[in-house]
Amino acid sequence: MDTAHVEDPTVLLLTVEEAARRLRIGRTNCYALIRTGQLESVPVGRLRRVPADALPEFVARLRAANRPTSLAA
Repeated sequence: MDTAHVEDPTVLLLTVEEAARRLRIGRTNCYALIRTGQLESVPVGRLRRVPADALPEFVARLRAANRPTSLAA
């Protein structure tokens, strides 16, 4: 069995690469989202990690921003 894509629900912090893979975006795009503050990340020593719960929060903000607005007049 290929375990490369199995997500461990106990992992609290993801590498940027892991976060990008879960979001199905490229690593460079993920770093850009972090740099602009759209995706939360935290420093761990000299490393950069993305909290696992930041991913559903990011997706929820994307969904809310892209909901059609009511055209009621």
